[in-house]
Amino acid sequence: MKIIKANITDKDFIVNSQINMALESENLKLTFKTVNKGVEYILNNPSVGFYLLSKIKNRPTACLLVLKEWSDWRCGNVLWIHSVYVVKENRRQGIYSKMYGYLKDLVNEDESLRGLRLYVDKSNKPAINTYEKLGMSQDHYYMYEWMKTF
Repeated sequence: MKIIKANITDKDFIVNSQINMALESENLKLTFKTVNKGVEYILNNPSVGFYLLSKIKNRPTACLLVLKEWSDWRCGNVLWIHSVYVVKENRRQGIYSKMYGYLKDLVNEDESLRGLRLYVDKSNKPAINTYEKLGMSQDHYYMYEWMKTF
C-alpha cells in the first residue's frame, strides 16, 4: 500500500468517491459537475489543501481531503481531515490508519503544523472507534454550522 498526495490524474477517482460518500453517509445526491469543479479547485490550489490517496497495486482504494486552518492561539496551521472515503471492498483493512499515520508524521516533521482535527457524524460508530483507537479524542467544543442551500 502506498499513501501519496493526489494530483490531477486522480481527479475522477476523488470526484466519484466524494459523490459515493455523500450518498452513503447522508443520503445526499451531489452533482458530478459541482464536485468536479470543487475537486479541481483543491488540486489546482495546494495552498488551500490537498487530497491524500491510498493505492494498492497502483489502484486507488481511499481518499481524504486535508484543509489548513490558521490558529492564532498556536501560531501555526491545524490540518482538518475531511471527506474520508474508502472503497467498500477495502474497508476495515487499516487503510485509514495508514493515511492518518502519514498525516501525523507530516505534522511532526513540519514546524508550522500544530495538529490534526476532524469531525464525525455522531451515529458513525465504526469511524468513532477507529479515531479513538488512533489516539484522537473528542474535543471540548461543539461544532455548529449554517449552510446555504443550493
